[in-house]
Amino acid sequence: MPFGVDEAGKGPALGSMFAAAVHVETDAALPDGIADSKRLAPARRDELADTLRADDRIGIGLAEITPAQIDDPETDMNSLTVRAHAQAIESLSTANETKDENKNKNENENENGNGNGNEFSADPLAGLCDACDTDAERFARRVTDACTLNLELDARHGADEDSPIVGAASIVAKVARDAHVETIADEFGSVGSGYPSDPTTREFLERYVDEHGELPPVARTSWATCEDVLAAAEQTGLGQF
Repeated sequence: MPFGVDEAGKGPALGSMFAAAVHVETDAALPDGIADSKRLAPARRDELADTLRADDRIGIGLAEITPAQIDDPETDMNSLTVRAHAQAIESLSTANETKDENKNKNENENENGNGNGNEFSADPLAGLCDACDTDAERFARRVTDACTLNLELDARHGADEDSPIVGAASIVAKVARDAHVETIADEFGSVGSGYPSDPTTREFLERYVDEHGELPPVARTSWATCEDVLAAAEQTGLGQF
C-alpha cells in the first residue's frame, strides 16, 4: 500500500484540523514502533515524525483546514474532511518533486531508473484512508473524486490501528496539530487540548469572552461549546441590569 492518510483535530473547539498523507513503496521503510498516534506518548510521536521526515524514501503531504473554513455555513465537517484528505494526497506530488530536485541518485535507485522509489508514475496510485464517514466506501469515493491524481483508493474504519502506513500518517497529522496548539498557547496562554471535554479549554474560552466580549479568533465559532460559552456570557451581562 504505497500511501496512507489520516486526520487529526476534527473534534476540537479551537484551532485547525490537519490531514497527512505518507507515501512509501514498502512498509519495511517505516521506522519501528509505528502505531495509531493516540496510543503513543507525545515525545515518541515527535521522534517518529522527525524520522519519517528525514527519510528520502518517504514522502509526506500535509493539509490544514482553518477555523474560518470550518465555520463556513456553506460546508460541513464531512465535506471538509474529504477536502483535507484530498489536499494531503495532492501535496504528496509536490513534496516528492522537491525531494527529487534536492537529492542525488543513491543506493535506493530502483530498477526503472528513478532516483527515488517514492516517485509517482502514470499508473494508478494505491492508497488507504482511515474512513471518516459511517460509509467507508462512500468516503473513499468522495476523496478520489476530489483529487486530480489517478488513484485506487480504499478506506477502512480503524485503519490507523491496523495499517502501519496509515498509522504513520496519523502520527504526522497529530504532531502537526499539537504544534499548532502550542502556537496558539504561545499567543493566548494555556488553552488545553482544544477539545470541548477539556476543562482548561472551556476555562480559556470563558475567560477570553469575559475579557473581550467575543470568542477568540482561533475558536470554531459554530461549535456548540463556543456558542454555549458566548450565550452564557451574554446572559450574565443581561442579568447585571
